[in-house]
This record gives sequence, structure tokens and C-alpha cells, in this order.
Amino acid sequence: MSESRTIGFVFIDGFADWEYGLLAASAVEWFGLRTVSLTPTGEAVNSMSGFRLTPQRGADPAENADLDAIAVIGSDTWATPRAPDVSALLRTVEERGGVVGGICGGTLALARAGLFAKADHTSNGRDWILRHEPDYAGAARYRDVPHAVADSRIVSAPGSAPGTFTLAFLGTLFPERAPQLAEMRELFAREYS
Repeated sequence: MSESRTIGFVFIDGFADWEYGLLAASAVEWFGLRTVSLTPTGEAVNSMSGFRLTPQRGADPAENADLDAIAVIGSDTWATPRAPDVSALLRTVEERGGVVGGICGGTLALARAGLFAKADHTSNGRDWILRHEPDYAGAARYRDVPHAVADSRIVSAPGSAPGTFTLAFLGTLFPERAPQLAEMRELFAREYS
């Protein structure tokens, strides 16, 4: 892994606006990481709210050799036949020891890549993920919880959990920074106390 770490964010058409902001901003502001936006083909996509995102690059593993981690952002499109296949990139990052995360519909991309075969994981509900990927490897390791799950270097979360997704993702990338992550958790929790 490089000394100054880089997280790639995979966006597809209809991506969920609320699922990446906390992770991306915290990664840069609190941890000094570099963030890179990716789409499967390198073409612009629209968010659920209609915001247009022009990515910095495509999802070809060859052009993403600098990634230390990758986060697949949810979209309803992941649950359709139009879902792109980003398995090669996800497996490449995982094989070189990087962190691979998916939130909401983005968890389907991790399931399709076989990354849940040896990792506890979650998604938008057991029935939801099995409806879209009934035979995915690792289904027995599903945890039906409302927060993010991190196991080894695989991080997953339902779409309603961008806060715990952020904390689990950064905690997996920086296990030595537990005090800073605890401070972040306390800051995020103030809204609900």
C-alpha cells in the first residue's frame, strides 16, 4: 500500500446521494486520504436527486493500481439486469490487501464478486439480498443488523447506515487510530442523544 492512501468511490447511475458524503469528507478531512470518483466506463452519471457526477476515471483495474480501498455506493440500478460488473476491480483491490466496502445496493456488487464467501456481512435485509442474489457465496454469513459490518477487510452496510459504514470502513483502513474513530463516533452520535 502507498504511504498516502487513496480510496476509490464507485458510482453508477441513480447513486444514493447520502451514502458517500460522510465517508468521503471524513477520509479527507480527518485522515488526509485522497479520494477518487469512478464509474464503470468513466462516463458521467446522475444521482437519485439528479446531480451530475463526472468521474475522474473508469473502473478498469489497470487504471486503479493506486487504490488502497474502494467503496461501492448504492443505487437501485445494482438490483437490475442493467447493473454493471465491477467484480474485477473489487477482487483486484481485495487481493492486494485493500479494504473493499459496499453500502445498500452496492453490497450486491460485492456478493457478485464473491467477496462475502469468507466474510460476515450485511445489506438491506436478508430477504432483500437473497431476492437479488439467491445463490451468492457466503449467504450463511449474512448478519441481519441495522449497522455496518466489518470482517477482515470487507465492509458492508444497509443504505440506512452511512454513519456506521464510515466508521467501520475507516476503522478497517486505520485500526491503529481507534481513539480518533471513537471521537468521530461520539460526534456523530450527538445528533441522536
